[in-house]
Amino acid sequence: MRHTLKALAVITLIGLPLLAEGGSDTKGKYYFKKSCKSCHAAGGVGKEVTPLIKTQAQWKAYFAAGKHNKGTEPLSKVAKPDQVKDIQTFLTAHASDSPQPMTCG
Repeated sequence: MRHTLKALAVITLIGLPLLAEGGSDTKGKYYFKKSCKSCHAAGGVGKEVTPLIKTQAQWKAYFAAGKHNKGTEPLSKVAKPDQVKDIQTFLTAHASDSPQPMTCG
């Protein structure tokens, strides 16, 4: 029981910053697959992108810059602002240094 409470406390502490950002991890995965994977899959026009290619800090910096395509266009050209926030939440939550690293496959 004591370990369960500790685990819940840790999960809550990890999850609160993501909730504060207003994005949805589940929706972010969906929008990432819908809006990004057509170009960013293995063999696609853009280089392959998964949450694991960056750390949480690197993903946050990427989204703070708000640029896509090597900085040549705004992220809003790829997805709506609320969808971008969800994608950011998904990528950051599953980055290489996150507690739950994963691909989006």
